[in-house]
Amino acid sequence: MVFNFKQFTVHQDKTAMKIGTDGVLLGAWVSIAKNPYSILDIGTGTGIIALQLAQRSDAEIIDALEIDADAFEQAVENFELSDWSDRLFCYHASLKEFCNEIEEKYDLIVSNPPFYTDNYESNDVARNKARFTSSLSFEELILSAAKLLSEDGEFSIIIPFKEEENFIAIAKKNKLFLNRICRVRGNIRTEIKRSLLTFSFCQIEIVTTSELVIEKERHQYTEAYINLVKDFYLKM
Repeated sequence: MVFNFKQFTVHQDKTAMKIGTDGVLLGAWVSIAKNPYSILDIGTGTGIIALQLAQRSDAEIIDALEIDADAFEQAVENFELSDWSDRLFCYHASLKEFCNEIEEKYDLIVSNPPFYTDNYESNDVARNKARFTSSLSFEELILSAAKLLSEDGEFSIIIPFKEEENFIAIAKKNKLFLNRICRVRGNIRTEIKRSLLTFSFCQIEIVTTSELVIEKERHQYTEAYINLVKDFYLKM
């Protein structure tokens, strides 16, 4: 199973969670205005976000972390097949293990984390790891990001809108402050579904807030969405 983008190809036959809109949205939305030297993608899955940031940035170090063995192998394969294999590296470890072993700080940390908190986990262990917060809580993710982030670095994430207020509160307790937010709707008639958030150690008075609507009608995309992802999708 292969997903072709404009500048790279992603194989996803080994991973529990396939490429979806969330990951591509985060990889396209996250700011690289500070020209990060080092980037970390927590829970990389197929490696899609790390690959997007390799395409978009000149970062010399782009590390990815993946706990699932099959997904780790898939990400490594996708990195090696890309034009940026010399800048991409994947670690096979839990976030806790990684934090205990790594002394480096990252200028940009990104994550499309597991976020389902409801009690309907399946019998598929790999899929549960990718989907449910029981495998990586928001508290652990934020605490680790605060530890791994450089002084002037940024931490960006995509989560369900219903989790936004709670996530921002937990981040604030760990001295990570909201700097930028974009709320996402499927179309203008639907409720807000996702929140794209960027945090840093800098507490600013004016938070940059925006809203993104993906579709005008079924398979008719808005200009804003097209402009955001056109560098990646073949048909945009």
